[in-house]
Amino acid sequence: MALKRMALELGMGTDIRGGDSTKAACRALRDALWRNTLSIAQICGQTPADMKVEVHIGVPDPDTVNHDEVLAVLPYGSATLNVVQGGLKMPTDDGKDVTLIAHAAAVVQLDLDQSASE
Repeated sequence: MALKRMALELGMGTDIRGGDSTKAACRALRDALWRNTLSIAQICGQTPADMKVEVHIGVPDPDTVNHDEVLAVLPYGSATLNVVQGGLKMPTDDGKDVTLIAHAAAVVQLDLDQSASE
């Protein structure tokens, strides 16, 4: 297998009230994906389902992210998720709540050996 990076998509998502890491992570991944359309799979003789996507999420509390919910954002392809310390948590003026910012990177890869063998 010769996976080659075909695209890097970046996004930011927030949970304005509540500090929900999963909600912010899902929004960040949507932000990264929803402004693009990738035709690279078809150009390489493959389908969107053949895409391998590495999703990287940065949030202040990585252990609080529901991996299944974040990966469910992807419309196709197979994916892995890596959640790391990052993003930003800002307390409200009264200190009773937080705004949470998550960052996402989606690395889209294709197995170019698969295209060559067909």
